[in-house]
Amino acid sequence: MKIIKLCEGDRLTMKKKHPCGSVSFTVLRVGSDVRILCDGCGRDVTVPRVKLERGIREVNGERV
Repeated sequence: MKIIKLCEGDRLTMKKKHPCGSVSFTVLRVGSDVRILCDGCGRDVTVPRVKLERGIREVNGERV
């Protein structure tokens, strides 16, 4: 599996919607777990990196 390079401040577009209806997230912290912020409702979510990388469609507008 290809590891996606993520940095704090990156904008992610996900394959699935957040319960609020938004698919856009901002990266807050990177490590084995990635902390992201929903751009729709402002909810802060910590997700294991492996699970997050499977759900990413775009990083900063670039297809993955």
